[in-house]
Amino acid sequence: MKYGIYYSYWEKEWHADFIPYVTKVKKLGFDILEVACHHFLDMEDEYLLRLKAAAEENGILLTGGYGPDAEHNISSSDPAIVKAAFEKYEATFKKMKTAGVRKLGGGLYSYWPADYSRPMDKPGDLQRSIDNIRELGDMAAEYDIVLGMEVLNRFEGYLLNTCEEALDFVTKVDRPNVKIMLDTFHMNIEEDSFTEAIRLAGDKLGHLHVGEANRRPPFAGGRMPWEEIGKALHEINYTGDVVMEPFVRMDGEVGQDIRIWHDLSKGCSDEKLDEDAGASVKFLRDLWG
Repeated sequence: MKYGIYYSYWEKEWHADFIPYVTKVKKLGFDILEVACHHFLDMEDEYLLRLKAAAEENGILLTGGYGPDAEHNISSSDPAIVKAAFEKYEATFKKMKTAGVRKLGGGLYSYWPADYSRPMDKPGDLQRSIDNIRELGDMAAEYDIVLGMEVLNRFEGYLLNTCEEALDFVTKVDRPNVKIMLDTFHMNIEEDSFTEAIRLAGDKLGHLHVGEANRRPPFAGGRMPWEEIGKALHEINYTGDVVMEPFVRMDGEVGQDIRIWHDLSKGCSDEKLDEDAGASVKFLRDLWG
């Protein structure tokens, strides 16, 4: 397995300069830096080429996250919104190719976060999403991109809340580059069992986010059953990416969108965040191999 971390662990705003984080995560012992691909459209190709070069120079793999907004919801009943979604995805895929990013995960099948003041039609949205993700998978394949359908908790999404739903979804989509993406934070809310969900995903598990129940980096002595989770990953012969997605700081776009209303970092410095992240990846490597 390869281990990574999301850049926004250190940031309060989604839009950031990703390049300095390439060398940072390398020094901390990671293999992967995950970045926000929805901001690629605001970035010049020259910058993305420098990001790619920095990653290659440091032996760091880049993966991408994306939470579509409601105006780019691929499951919408409004053809204009679906058209806009496909156009934005294709533009993003082109930018990802320039940056050397070959994996995109998130609530790609809908929009994020869900607005429950809007009317919802889960059966209709689900069928439209399956049909459109099938087409999006074919488009992504042209750019050699794997798509991860992230299973989200009920407070952030309504189409895929459990691994069972995701398995049914990707089976119906039936595209080799459309995979299940699990996240221990969301699993902690929705799944009866971490290990059974992982076993159920099996070879369709394409990406894994990890974090404690309060979204801190994994650590020994926390509430999450990391040893059992690791055993289940080995049982399904998972050799893919394991990416931490910790959120510990209040304020800014990140704190607002993730709903961080108390400072989990306790006002610590970037150096302390580095120390905690380095200890976390060592903990998982020692435990899972």
